[in-house]
Amino acid sequence: MASLKELRNRIASVKATQKITKAMQMVAASKLRRAQEAAEAARPYAERMDAVLANLGGAMLTSAGASPLLVGTGKDDVHLLIVATADRGLCGGFNSSIARLAREKTQELLAQGKEVKILCVGRKGRDILKRQFANLIVDTFEFTDVRRIGYAQAETVSKRVLDMFEAGEFDVATLFYSAFKNVVTQVPTGQQVIPASIPERADDAGEPTPYEYEPEETEIMNDLLPRNLTTQIFRALLENAASEQGARMSAMDNATRNAGDMIDKLTLTYNRSRQAQITKELIEIISGAEAL
Repeated sequence: MASLKELRNRIASVKATQKITKAMQMVAASKLRRAQEAAEAARPYAERMDAVLANLGGAMLTSAGASPLLVGTGKDDVHLLIVATADRGLCGGFNSSIARLAREKTQELLAQGKEVKILCVGRKGRDILKRQFANLIVDTFEFTDVRRIGYAQAETVSKRVLDMFEAGEFDVATLFYSAFKNVVTQVPTGQQVIPASIPERADDAGEPTPYEYEPEETEIMNDLLPRNLTTQIFRALLENAASEQGARMSAMDNATRNAGDMIDKLTLTYNRSRQAQITKELIEIISGAEAL
């Protein structure tokens, strides 16, 4: 059994840890509100972008001059997986759940004989995936010095993806991130971004509304599709930021509770050991007095 001094040291150590986890929980809670507002503010723009793509893209899928970003290269031999995670840990299963989804997709594609390339956005995703797929990782983006994720970071990632696509380095690109639902629920999501996935029209039951475009549809789509890729990556980064803080808040709350339970158990053990020691000393004193 541990000595009283060792128990006192363990209790003091766990109390110090509890203070740290409580502080991290409060910091995550304050960051969560801003991150959640940013994620929710980006959703309407992304939804309107989907609506425009639905109006334009549906009629151009069979067009001869359609952009490869819309119709693809005609092959699906090489797949690029864009895995967006956090640069920091201590956020529960946030990073591992996204990496697990990407790993399952990678194994599925490899089993089908496809070539897979992985582009990591976030240090934690790279650290997890490189254990098994180090030779498949082509690049990594880290934003540890960025206090708040912005559109500029999404443009950096999308430019790298577009450069690879124009160079013919892949045929299909899929983006992996965590969609924010609430503080305790974050849903790992995989979304195909190249070729662009055209959402279904809400008015399929009736005749589509005719539009006249200036300039031509092809010119609009050539400008819109790269912008859509950046928008989808930006939305994923914002969703990730909110999900990360929600997961960290929950993880630190659980850690604080567990530290409190451990302190209670250690304190009970300490009190019992101290009482046993006092009782033993009293028995020794009484026995010595009787012997005299």
